[in-house]
Amino acid sequence: MLTELKRAVWEALMELPRSGLVQGTSGNVSGRKGDLVVIKPSGVPYEKLQLEDLVVVDLEGNVIEGDLRPSVDTPAHLEIYRTLPDVGGIVHTHSVYATVFAVLGRELPVYTTELADLFGGPIPISSFILPGDRGIGQEFAQKTRPGRYRALLARSHGVFTAGTTPADALKAALIVEHSAKVAYLAELLGTPNPIFPDMVEELHRRYLGHYGQKP
Repeated sequence: MLTELKRAVWEALMELPRSGLVQGTSGNVSGRKGDLVVIKPSGVPYEKLQLEDLVVVDLEGNVIEGDLRPSVDTPAHLEIYRTLPDVGGIVHTHSVYATVFAVLGRELPVYTTELADLFGGPIPISSFILPGDRGIGQEFAQKTRPGRYRALLARSHGVFTAGTTPADALKAALIVEHSAKVAYLAELLGTPNPIFPDMVEELHRRYLGHYGQKP
């Protein structure tokens, strides 16, 4: 069932520890096709995780395929999918620099053109919500900007990113973490100025219209 989607989710999962976005068994990735979602099982170490371990659930959280329990963050993932039909992949990490901003309860400012390109604005911060609660999915839908890439800092927790595919969501997670590291170091050394909002919009528009190869 959903062989191609499982492969996409598994490949994104394998990149999380390689990129330093997770430690231990933390973090997860999911992908959606229609009314079905493929997601990481709860508490399985990445080095032991096999493609066949991934769990398939429906949008109500019922397990359709798999012998393991799905991630404890499944309710948040499903709420995002139910609310945002354009989302096809979600990544959740506790990456260090993004989580620093989440612990401080601060949005991530647009100091770099890279962040402006992908997101078209700062990365918002959620209210405090218990891990695994569907409320994080509700705030994700409310606070993130429409577009191919979305991200939300979960207060005192970590970061959720979304895209049209699991690979898009992974790319968003990588850019959020890199931008958070740059922001942290820039603020440590001085007082950086965010890019003006009109320039952020222009950079985002250019990126969406001209970056990469077109069919």
